Amino acid sequence: MNTVETAPAESRVPEPDRRHPWHRRAWTAMARARNTVRSRWTRSLLFRTVTSAVLLTALALLGAGAFLSNQIATGLFQERFNQVESESLRGLNQVRAIFDSAATTDRTSTRSLVTSTLKILEGDTALVPRDFVLVPLSGDDNLYVGPTASGNLTSRIVPEALSAQVQESNATYWQSIEVNAGASAGPGLIFGTKVTLPPGREYGLYLVYDLSSVQKTLDFINRAMGLVGGLLLLVVGGITWYVTRQVVRPVAAAAQVSEKLAAGQLEERMVVSGEDEIARLGNSFNHMAASLQDQINQLATLSAMQQRFVSDVSHELRTPLTTVRMAAEVLHDAREDFDPINKRSAELLYNQVERFQILLNDLLEVSRFDAGVAVLDAEPTDLVSVARRVIDTATPHAEAMGSVLRLGTPAGGAVAEMDARRIERVVRNLVLNAVEHGEGNPIDITVAGNENAVAITVRDRGIGMSPEASTRVFDRFWRADPARARTTGGSGLGLSIAMEDTRLHSGRLEAWGERGVGSCFRLTLPRILGDTIIASPLPLEPIVLADAVFDRGMVVSFPLTGEIPAIGFKPAPPLIPEEHPDAAAPGTGGHTPGRHHPHD
Repeated sequence: MNTVETAPAESRVPEPDRRHPWHRRAWTAMARARNTVRSRWTRSLLFRTVTSAVLLTALALLGAGAFLSNQIATGLFQERFNQVESESLRGLNQVRAIFDSAATTDRTSTRSLVTSTLKILEGDTALVPRDFVLVPLSGDDNLYVGPTASGNLTSRIVPEALSAQVQESNATYWQSIEVNAGASAGPGLIFGTKVTLPPGREYGLYLVYDLSSVQKTLDFINRAMGLVGGLLLLVVGGITWYVTRQVVRPVAAAAQVSEKLAAGQLEERMVVSGEDEIARLGNSFNHMAASLQDQINQLATLSAMQQRFVSDVSHELRTPLTTVRMAAEVLHDAREDFDPINKRSAELLYNQVERFQILLNDLLEVSRFDAGVAVLDAEPTDLVSVARRVIDTATPHAEAMGSVLRLGTPAGGAVAEMDARRIERVVRNLVLNAVEHGEGNPIDITVAGNENAVAITVRDRGIGMSPEASTRVFDRFWRADPARARTTGGSGLGLSIAMEDTRLHSGRLEAWGERGVGSCFRLTLPRILGDTIIASPLPLEPIVLADAVFDRGMVVSFPLTGEIPAIGFKPAPPLIPEEHPDAAAPGTGGHTPGRHHPHD
């Protein structure tokens, strides 16, 4: 309702010093509470739904309550205003008529007339309590009647704007004011008009109505609406929580069961009750889980049978193969006494038996990996010494193929925890594979290290690989060109065994290739067994920049691409020309003085 409110005196509270410990603790508690609410909001669908429903309902109730309160206040004020307006007009007109017809000529009779007349205003049966104020309009000392007021009112209650309007015209004016009722203040209305008293002096006559009872009624209605709104919020929150929980609980149960299924607990199932949509969802989920369990069990059984078959066959073949090998060696040693046809047959028999022996050994190794019984005998080993042993072993075959093996190593070596036998087998497989496909071109073997890992790359400049071939190069028995003849007697399992050995070391074995350019294999091992490799000290794709070497002392790290290569990577500078005077002694990731750089 239209009320005049007096703003309370502002109390200046000093802003707290944020340097005080209690203030820091308060801010810490607020931040912790905010983080808790944010975490619950993002993680809990039930919390998010209930909170959203309560907040939206609160906004709706606030808007509806404000609208209803405004309408009720307006209605109450208008009703009371209409009542007091008619009463005030009637009373003020009656008093003005009496004063205008008065024939008093002295001070005493005029005062008596005013007193008896104003009692009419006090005795009016108004529904709203009222008082009167009589104030002279001009500053004349010759007044028969001075300022007069009833109740606890004084002339200061009359607003200046209303007093000016009354002085200018004989009409009746009104204004909303604040009325002090004891220790509290409440809304009120004041109506005023101009009257004339002997001896022709003008006065302002005002009627003041106290609307505190109306304000109390409005306050009661607002409190009732607030209480009802609070109860309604609780009801809405409870209903939303109950309904949402009926939907969220089965979803949460399904998520928990799915996590257990993913962890290998294939016998886990949802508890289903009822016949509604949620129950049908639970039945479908359980049916899917049962189907997946059957399929996984079938695959596991088939895999176990396959692994057992390979292992049994490999072990059973060792005894007859040993006998056949001994006979083949005897025939091979005596081949000079045979005719040319039998001599050639003895050589073929010996070579194929040797190849069969390698295949059998590889199958036994694969069966150990499949059975999960492969173990590491790890100790700190320099990867450079491993590379040198491999080069000594592979040099005769490389010379037969017309390739030159070139080694680049760091000055301080590259020591890491590893099973030297397995890593040497990995490097040997990579080097022999490069010799096989190097087309007689030089083969570069590079060793480097950083704080976290050591790495070795084997780069050939042979036929290369397509991106599709690079993704399958570690598959068992896979060959990029099945029609290509082998010269090393490989089994087709070398790179797959190398991958398994690398995984045992928590390392990374990656391949890059491009048709007509060559291929590059990178083996990266953590310095401490079991650590996570952050970056490799060597690039996977060769540096395509003529006459360039690494800058001295430069720390270089290259991204890991996984087991499938990323074609197109180029390392970032700084790079310097080879004829630079500082290029003779590479630093980290470089090579020892006098070594040929593999990326020339």
